[in-house]
Amino acid sequence: MLHRGQESTGGAGNGELTVPMAWFYAEYIADELLRTGDLMPPTSFEFRAGRDALALTIYLSDTEGELSGIQVVTQLETWLSLTAYDQPWQDWVRERTAALAAAAVTSGGPSPDLELAEAAWRWLQETELLAPDLDAVPGGGAVVGEDDGPKVWTPAWQLGLPLGHLAIHLF
Repeated sequence: MLHRGQESTGGAGNGELTVPMAWFYAEYIADELLRTGDLMPPTSFEFRAGRDALALTIYLSDTEGELSGIQVVTQLETWLSLTAYDQPWQDWVRERTAALAAAAVTSGGPSPDLELAEAAWRWLQETELLAPDLDAVPGGGAVVGEDDGPKVWTPAWQLGLPLGHLAIHLF
């Protein structure tokens, strides 16, 4: 099996199985970071949003295709800065995805890793989750519980990104 970001087990041109190892590895790292943080139940949509946002960050930030187990620790600061509140993460995702798509065209074929990353990005953009409205000012009385306050439908990436950021901090 090839490594260092290669996604083939022996040549997809021969009808052999193409395995998107770079995406699977990014998703595995994201899953482990979120599970370690124990912030959400792994079966929740919020967890999926966090995992997908973090996996996208990990996959798209690996510009050399060389993310190995030992390099995960050295990349944590990069991922923290990319997922920080004041960063235009969604613009960065669009730019990196477009660059990888252009590189795939010039290299002669579609990348299964990129296809899974694009599917995750579509889900994060198109799915809305009901979340507490952090911008709302409760009118009058104090809000007793988390479920009692105002709610707003929010794109999944806007919930997943801070969840992933917090998971990195807790790691």
